[in-house]
Amino acid sequence: MARIHNFSAGPASLPLPVLEELRDALVDFRGGGAGIMEISHRGKVFQSVIDSAMSRMRSLFAIPSDYAVLFLQGGATQQFHQVPLNLIGAGGAADYVGTGTWSSKAFKDARRVGDAVWAFDGKTVDFRRIPTDAELQVRTEATYLHYTTNNTIYGTQFHRTPRSPVPLVVDMSSDIGCRPFDVAAHDLIYAGAQKNLGPSGVTAVILSPWAVEQSRRTAAALPQGLPAILDYGLYVDDGSMYNTPNTFGIYALERVLAWIEGLGGLSAMEVRNRAKAELLYAELDRSAFWTPRAQADSRSWMNVTWRLPTDELDAAFVKEAEAAGLAALKGHRSAGGIRASLYNAIELESVQALVDFMQEFERRRG
Repeated sequence: MARIHNFSAGPASLPLPVLEELRDALVDFRGGGAGIMEISHRGKVFQSVIDSAMSRMRSLFAIPSDYAVLFLQGGATQQFHQVPLNLIGAGGAADYVGTGTWSSKAFKDARRVGDAVWAFDGKTVDFRRIPTDAELQVRTEATYLHYTTNNTIYGTQFHRTPRSPVPLVVDMSSDIGCRPFDVAAHDLIYAGAQKNLGPSGVTAVILSPWAVEQSRRTAAALPQGLPAILDYGLYVDDGSMYNTPNTFGIYALERVLAWIEGLGGLSAMEVRNRAKAELLYAELDRSAFWTPRAQADSRSWMNVTWRLPTDELDAAFVKEAEAAGLAALKGHRSAGGIRASLYNAIELESVQALVDFMQEFERRRG
């Protein structure tokens, strides 16, 4: 079987060595005569899997020892509501940085819970860049400031941790693990796994002691407490197994983390990802035939977005690229154009193949 160059925005490519391990684990996991999806989450075998996943995360991401690590379900979309529900409860205040579709969805859910306002509204700059710290208008009465590190649809990314007078909450779904980051600068980090950490169906959540206690205070203040399925405190107490977790997804995540370790950790991932992004952006900047969407200082390493001179050329590019084995390059329906997602599992050779195709396409169509 010939594997394609898969630039899907998510669910995204997984490392081939990990896929091969997962294939084998489906039938017979560690010689037990049953597959990973068939064993009890309460047994010693799976407990060793989830313990290893948590240990690898703590080591790779340099998570402080007093922070909690959870593996939940529901994706980042569940976190859009779960975060404000646990941290501000009914009627509290939170500020949001608007940089794209996903931060807008998070903001909408926060407004269902309490008083949420924009600290920055990226619509004013057509979501083409990340705000400066000076542009962030954060209320002192806000319980937290929420931002999204990477914006898959518009192709922008924070390359710094924003300064904030209140606790920071961050959605890192589409760039977690692409490079080192400061966990201790944040009080709550969440990330859907399906970009850089594994398959869809698992969400990693990292909570500071403040976030855990804030969730417990919120639960205690509500007459009937928090819904059990959305209560961070219950999951902390039960080691992510208040209910049956996604056992296969957690095992896959653990294997991806082991793969990152084997390559040299997050510093090595930064070198890989920087090289891929620089190669593609160099081609986009080489010719006026390509029009990158994001402002240069806000460009994403994970999702590179651009347009051709006409919609017809955009469509032809996607069709001909797919025929050449370069898949999933069509831009999101709300943004159009072209999008190449360069998540951790994408190899430099795939990006070079894309650049070679781009140069040939321009020669024929430019």
